[in-house]
Amino acid sequence: MITQIKGRLIEKTPTYLVIDCNGIGYEVNISLNTFSSISSEENIQLFTHLQIREDAHILYGFFTVVERTVFRLLISISGIGTSTARTMLSSLTPNEIQQAIIAEDVPKIQGIKGIGLKTAQRVIIELKDKIKSLHGMEEIPISESNTIKEETLSALEVLGYSRKSSEKVVDNLIHGNPSITIEDLIKGALNKL
Repeated sequence: MITQIKGRLIEKTPTYLVIDCNGIGYEVNISLNTFSSISSEENIQLFTHLQIREDAHILYGFFTVVERTVFRLLISISGIGTSTARTMLSSLTPNEIQQAIIAEDVPKIQGIKGIGLKTAQRVIIELKDKIKSLHGMEEIPISESNTIKEETLSALEVLGYSRKSSEKVVDNLIHGNPSITIEDLIKGALNKL
């Protein structure tokens, strides 16, 4: 398995690079995230994943180990191939993908081209524990709006409102004002329920 490649950058496009390693040019498929992270310096080092198929050996390159780890986790899921995983890493950063999985944000994952509802749910179910337990990954804080959302939903449940009916109202209020306080969120939800 080729785990990294270091050499001279010959060609740079949004989908692939050509890296010269001692006279051999390697075509390395990349995500837009990696593309935007790479400067136009001549010398380059990428962390790689080699996919071996009957008809081809395809090299994927990543600017960080974190991105490669997320890529490998994504392709471990049934129904997600290398091209879909690369599309996901082109649409969201590795940290955004981790955050979406931990927060169980199905709409965010489903918003990626080629990802349907069932696939988004499968990604969350299969990767939630793995994403949390990864070593060497940046700590992903649960966003403050998710904590406020959970506290608001709990308060509304205590007041007798069903979680299902109040969740859409709360989501809309948070979306309209991301810095809303919990008190204003509860008041706003009560006015709309």
